[in-house]
Amino acid sequence: MSNPSDTLDALGLLCPLPVLKARKRLKSMPEGALLRVLADDPAAVVDVPHFCAESGHRLVSQDEADGHQIYIIQKIG
Repeated sequence: MSNPSDTLDALGLLCPLPVLKARKRLKSMPEGALLRVLADDPAAVVDVPHFCAESGHRLVSQDEADGHQIYIIQKIG
């Protein structure tokens, strides 16, 4: 898969801010674009996949590195 076209640094933000900021950023991106989200809120492990499932976006990957989570979300629709 191609490289993410944008990165959202949500480190230090607590629920629900990482998801709300991801939703806002994805609105301005073209369909098919990839957004990398960096988060360290423990709730993001549940919130981000749930957001993708509910909004119809595709969760391409979910990893952890350096004490934070890294999500790659593909905008659908």
